[in-house]
Amino acid sequence: MTAVAPRSTRARQRVAVIIPAKDESRRIAATVRSARAIPHVDLVLVVDDGSEDNTQHVARDAGAVVVRHSHNRGKAAAMETGAAVVAMRDAPDRAPRILLFIDGDLAETAVNTAPLVPPVVEGETDLAIALLPPQPGAGGRGIVVGAARRAIAALTGWTPTQPLSGMRCLTREAFEAATPLARGWGVETGMTIDLLRRGFRVVEVPCDLRHRPSGSDLKGQLHRAAQYRDVMLAVNARRVRRVTTAVRQTVAPSTKPPQSHH
Repeated sequence: MTAVAPRSTRARQRVAVIIPAKDESRRIAATVRSARAIPHVDLVLVVDDGSEDNTQHVARDAGAVVVRHSHNRGKAAAMETGAAVVAMRDAPDRAPRILLFIDGDLAETAVNTAPLVPPVVEGETDLAIALLPPQPGAGGRGIVVGAARRAIAALTGWTPTQPLSGMRCLTREAFEAATPLARGWGVETGMTIDLLRRGFRVVEVPCDLRHRPSGSDLKGQLHRAAQYRDVMLAVNARRVRRVTTAVRQTVAPSTKPPQSHH
């Protein structure tokens, strides 16, 4: 039986905000300053994923710790880099920091991810996912969201409302159980499936957030096409993994040791 830490100990739990960002120089400063106001947060880390603008300098001036990829490696790689840097900064005599991943374009609304933290800090869940209100200017028709929702439900039995939400708070244990992360835009769908199938608890929490949605122009359509491709790649990889595991369990020889005759 796992011992539960006293409430006073959990109350001292620290949280690291990790912000994967690419070419977010216009919004990153406001996002960083807002994130620093979230209770329990003592570290805001920006992973500049190969930006061609001044994202890293603006973020650093706003008070963030910044690490940079020399070229664009994708969101999953940025998340893994961020988590690794936080682990290096965790004190060996203290509990690992809770990880709060947020998008770089939340600007002043970043502080509104605060409701994700208490359920994880208090041990009520392992992963808390933000439920966003309708975003003005969003041009999608829900095709990618619907595909991700149905896949998660089919593979885990749990039906999320917003399966692609990138604002997520989770324990270090849960993050490590979800690695390696699915590539590209499939990272959220893959993480949710992997954690639920491993027995971790997942909840969705309403958060009043505003970010820059993809529109209905060609750029937005290409973005959603890439999203759909990556989500289906993540889902299909997990379907294959489930079938493979089932086959192995079916055909595996008995683990009962052979009897020896003397």
